[in-house]
Amino acid sequence: MSTEKAGFSSKIGFILATAGSAVGLGNIWRFPYLAAQYGGGIFLLVYLVLVVTFGFSLMITEIAIGRKTGKSAIDAFGTLNKKGSWIGYLISAVPMIITPYYCVIGGWIIKYGVAFATGQGSAAAADGFFASFIGSTGEPLVYAAIFIILTAAVVLMGVQKGIENVSKILMPVLIIMTIVISVYSLTLDGAMEGVKYYLIPNFRQFSLKTVVAAMGQMFYSMSLAMGIMITYGSYMPKKESLEGSVRQVEVFDTGVAFLAGLMIIPAVFAFSGGDPSALNQGPGLMFVTLPKVFDSMPGGHVIGVIFFILVLFAALTSSISLMETVVSIFQDKLKINRKLICIFVMIGTMIAAIPSSLGYGIWSEVLIFGRQILDFFDFLSNNIMMPIAALLTCIFIAYVVKTKVVEEEVELNSRFKSKKLYQVMIKYICPVLLVAILISSLIGYV
Repeated sequence: MSTEKAGFSSKIGFILATAGSAVGLGNIWRFPYLAAQYGGGIFLLVYLVLVVTFGFSLMITEIAIGRKTGKSAIDAFGTLNKKGSWIGYLISAVPMIITPYYCVIGGWIIKYGVAFATGQGSAAAADGFFASFIGSTGEPLVYAAIFIILTAAVVLMGVQKGIENVSKILMPVLIIMTIVISVYSLTLDGAMEGVKYYLIPNFRQFSLKTVVAAMGQMFYSMSLAMGIMITYGSYMPKKESLEGSVRQVEVFDTGVAFLAGLMIIPAVFAFSGGDPSALNQGPGLMFVTLPKVFDSMPGGHVIGVIFFILVLFAALTSSISLMETVVSIFQDKLKINRKLICIFVMIGTMIAAIPSSLGYGIWSEVLIFGRQILDFFDFLSNNIMMPIAALLTCIFIAYVVKTKVVEEEVELNSRFKSKKLYQVMIKYICPVLLVAILISSLIGYV
């Protein structure tokens, strides 16, 4: 039984697959509601600054670690230096926590796609539809199971036939569709007030909360500190430019997040009569607002079907990368047949997804530190575990194996143009910011 790991066949395959991992619900579902909640333009500005400095430094580090070692996160750190072996285990736990609840949200998207496809778009746009659906018992679990099976099917096909080929088709189509819907949102009456809120920074709204929220979103959106970029780095051809590829992934990722905000925030202003309090819908913002947009559009029900299918595809490219990372971790440790591991991970994900789904229904009274079950797992992974994992990665690279390890990998085939920025970020700025986000999260800032 073969346990050999395949790789990406080309630079474009790597970029689109990696961008597909980054471009998912983090961009289309999570980014708009956080931008709405934390001041619009000021959140966007802080996020952009963090992406091109902090996000770039962490992403290039993780991909370089993966490509240099050819291992998933669980073994990559120990391969560089045995002192770092335990860091790999900590990072490997992150995708195992995220994958089940992410698939629950993926199931919500399938439900909305089915609603629009069966002529129930107006019902889906009605107030209370979303809360009623996620509060039920069986239906959300069925849709979550469907989403998990779809994810596992692509992972079973492997890196090139599954992940790479799917990403090459879905990513360009998703971007085109996002642009079309964004343009339409801008034509709605009252939408320009939302555009101003979203694009013009109000520095009076700047706070530590804004930075912490933007930092947490950056981890989620760019698939950082969860082992994904290390795993995908292990599949990256040595001949490709590492720095150039990372910059292109950043452009894809940030561009889709920006467009998602442009789709949703102006539409909220339009449908609320300019009431900013309507932005405080949290995770339900995409599911509450966009159905109203589609219901008002000429041919909107068709657009709604297409949109939720494409959001489903975006969610799948990210869930595929999460599940692929978990599969790669078990493959590195157990050395058994990949298909058996895929099936094992699929079943385990289905079981682990149950609490997150029922946490909005029959288990809604079960709160963990005052949070719904899904919200707790989201907080634990994004605001606690990922900052710790990123902090340990920075310390390990900067002070244990030294930044030269990453620099040499980047310079295999091209000059490292941002080397000075990288060194300063990894040694000094990233650790300080990571400690700040961790402390802020622990004392209840977010």
